[in-house]
Amino acid sequence: MSQVRNMQPLLHVENLRVEFPTRRGTLVAVDDISFHIDEGEVLGVVGESGAGKSLTGAAIIGLLEPPGRVAGGQIIFNGNRIDHLGYEQMRRLRGDQIAMVFQDPLTSLNPLYTVGKQLTETIRTHVSVDERAARSRAVELLNEVGIPAAERRLDQFPHQFSGGMRQRVVIALALAASPRLIIADEPTTALDVSIQAQIITLLKRLCRDHGTAVMLITHDMGVIAETADRVAVMYAGRIVEVGPVQDVITRAQHPYTHGLMGSIPVIRHDVEQLIQIDGAMPRLTDIPSGCAFNPRCPRVFEYCRFERPELMDVGATNAACWLFDEGQSQAGGAQ
Repeated sequence: MSQVRNMQPLLHVENLRVEFPTRRGTLVAVDDISFHIDEGEVLGVVGESGAGKSLTGAAIIGLLEPPGRVAGGQIIFNGNRIDHLGYEQMRRLRGDQIAMVFQDPLTSLNPLYTVGKQLTETIRTHVSVDERAARSRAVELLNEVGIPAAERRLDQFPHQFSGGMRQRVVIALALAASPRLIIADEPTTALDVSIQAQIITLLKRLCRDHGTAVMLITHDMGVIAETADRVAVMYAGRIVEVGPVQDVITRAQHPYTHGLMGSIPVIRHDVEQLIQIDGAMPRLTDIPSGCAFNPRCPRVFEYCRFERPELMDVGATNAACWLFDEGQSQAGGAQ
């Protein structure tokens, strides 16, 4: 799935903080997170709704909805810092080198124009070619993403495509300028299981054939298991565990990740009851002190309630949990 890595990651996010100023104060939606993505790698970003996954993707590509803002940290793409770029510079980068695939393809497609017009306009915006060459390239893209009778379907409108086919068109649009990074935000959520599998296969093939890196945002661990090289687990705006996907899935270290993995049914295993995580993700107005997961954690001890842990080396993964700080875990003891 993955390509040979360069020493320098393609994307490096360092201490990213996303805030929403309100009349009652400032809400912190993404709180000091750091991660990287290598060329040709799929990084899965997983967590419950409200964890900050989509906001992280939007911050990287410069599409935060006001009053949301990047309030701290750095976003470095291909060796260059991009979080302070102006609108026009960011727009060019978005089209040329970073692309986004959204959950609902209808938000990315204009219902008033044919698929072919939208593809050729996108191609000609970023590549200096005439209309005929752009149309030929559009047919190639539709063929590449698995749309049959591509030449004929270029002249159809988005409503004439099924949900899965529309998502393929959106991926074709994302590929139009041969980007180095695709941010895919819940790209399979609205699709049925068989179409999900096809989109997953398509994303994996793009990484293999083009060396494209993918940041795959989802709440579906099944999609992550099938697609990602590494996975970052988010909770309440923080990364609580990150590591190779098989290690995180089979040997989860953070109690939250362990709960997520335990809630997934496995056909081969006969279990009477799945693990559940009691409670719900805290609202931005009510993030607890210390480790944000402590009110729901089955292994909480006193230190967790007032001191926030950073990511620590735990074998193959990194986890933000005081259980792996020998001094604190022995002093506190599980309650």
